[in-house]
Amino acid sequence: MAILEVKNIRKHYDTEVLKGIDFSMEKGEIIAVIGSSGSGKTTLLRCINFLETPDEGRITVDGGCVFDSNEGKLSSKEMRKRQLNFGLVFQSFNLFPQYNVLKNVTLAPSLLAKERPDYRKNKKEITADIDKRARDLLDKVGLSDKLMSYPCELSGGQKQRVSIARALALDPKILFFDEPTSALDPEITNEILKVIKQLAERHITMIIVTHEIEFARNVADRILFMDGGVVLEEGTPDEVINNPKNERTKAFLSKMLD
Repeated sequence: MAILEVKNIRKHYDTEVLKGIDFSMEKGEIIAVIGSSGSGKTTLLRCINFLETPDEGRITVDGGCVFDSNEGKLSSKEMRKRQLNFGLVFQSFNLFPQYNVLKNVTLAPSLLAKERPDYRKNKKEITADIDKRARDLLDKVGLSDKLMSYPCELSGGQKQRVSIARALALDPKILFFDEPTSALDPEITNEILKVIKQLAERHITMIIVTHEIEFARNVADRILFMDGGVVLEEGTPDEVINNPKNERTKAFLSKMLD
């Protein structure tokens, strides 16, 4: 069974941005989404993550429906519950400047833990577990020496690594990256791509919107090429990057790899 199924996702603003997106993915699979600016890549991620509401379509995770346009409006509690299936790493970091690195990573799990029926009884143990997991995640992204630092004291690459640890802290079923290196210089870009490769080696299910074609070639199991709000071509990196069939795909890659 596919871990994620996206069917006929459509989204309008002043114009139609997504024109019926369909794809699915398996657990542990890594999909890279490529395409020109304005092709609908980020809107697709935002719709799957409930940051935007699709006008039409259906999304299922592990066989359970998390969005159906025919369903009534969800309560904020139900929306939050369904969002926990996903983790999202933003291109602009979105860290809380008033909190240190450790607090940025533990904040969401700590707030969520308060909804547990056993929280009052086991508060000390629950808090300790959250703290330990955050420290372990920060160690894995190479930031064990920055736990008490604040975002203003970090480099762009360090901020993005905190963002990755924060997204993983809630143990999402699927981790999404929206152009994770677009705000970084080339040297720091390589630093972040290395972290994402390490996640891939741990078989974490990921969808990565990226303009880094060589990175997509080396990391992704499958690539979706979007243009004009539709998926024009999909397949393995060899099929899409080395042997594209669609003329628009060929033109895009020619420009990106020139």
